[in-house]
Amino acid sequence: MKILSWNVNGIRAVEKRGFIDWVRQESPDLLCLQETKAHPDQLSPELKGPADKGGKPYFSYWASARKKGYSGTAIYSKTEPLDVKPLGVPEFDDEGRVLQADFKDFVLISAYFPNSQDAGARLDYKLGFCAAILECCNKLVAAGRHLVLCGDYNIAHTPIDLARPKENEGNAGYLPEERAWMDTFTSAGYADTFRDKHPGETGHYSWWSYRMSARERNVGWRIDYHCVDRAFMPRIASSIIRPDVQGSDHCPVQIEVT
Repeated sequence: MKILSWNVNGIRAVEKRGFIDWVRQESPDLLCLQETKAHPDQLSPELKGPADKGGKPYFSYWASARKKGYSGTAIYSKTEPLDVKPLGVPEFDDEGRVLQADFKDFVLISAYFPNSQDAGARLDYKLGFCAAILECCNKLVAAGRHLVLCGDYNIAHTPIDLARPKENEGNAGYLPEERAWMDTFTSAGYADTFRDKHPGETGHYSWWSYRMSARERNVGWRIDYHCVDRAFMPRIASSIIRPDVQGSDHCPVQIEVT
């Protein structure tokens, strides 16, 4: 099973850059999207149900922000989930930050973590979201479920997860409080699949600024993740980053589940 996650930075924008063809060619079993910036009634029929390489339309599910053109998450699935729901916390659901899809073997969560913004203007909101996500994950594990939490965490966890850690100390996405939460999260029994599969490797990023040819020079940040409960980690065959895929300031991240 191939699971892809991608912050598309506007699904209607990425549609103009070949997104529908890309979905068909990749034909993932599950595709999580973040920062869709759209309500379903603003989408083309192709975006509501793109086809896989066999011509079969995907099931699609959307969590949109009340504010139009902002935030939002989505899940495309080849198989119909048992249940789909938001996080269940109004202050985060109002921004369309989470979709949970329940499948037989695990719960898939597409999450768009808030940006803490300059000078930590939204840090309290961000940390509140992080706490709510951890609580959600803990409840699923306590109920005997496995989970895959994928999406844009807006956090570079360790110095090797961004090209210029010293220059970015004190900047949003690399604040001590954010990195400490990632420590808490992974210590609570959750695995960063990419780092587990690629320990100590440098130069792997999933987001690049549009400025100063950052992507061409690979001056980036690894802020997009697939994390799973530790007990599910043996089923993760691979975890990779797809910088070859253009269309957004982020690139997709991918896992294969056996």
